[in-house]
Amino acid sequence: MKKVLFLVAFVATLGFVSCNNAQTKAEKAKQDSIAEAARLDSIAAVQADSIRAAIEAAEAAAVDTLQQVIEEPAEVK
Repeated sequence: MKKVLFLVAFVATLGFVSCNNAQTKAEKAKQDSIAEAARLDSIAAVQADSIRAAIEAAEAAAVDTLQQVIEEPAEVK
């Protein structure tokens, strides 16, 4: 009888340990997912800033080119 009770207690202990391990793994997976989402958001923000800077640089270059075209004929006269 003692062996049966010991076996039941042992199996119950293993069950509790395995459930706790699954919860720990689920929490770790959740934290990893949050970290990955933050990383991807950061990358997207940097890309958006880079695109915005490229557009502003292109606009500034276009304005400079137009000013040069306008100023050159005035200097020729």
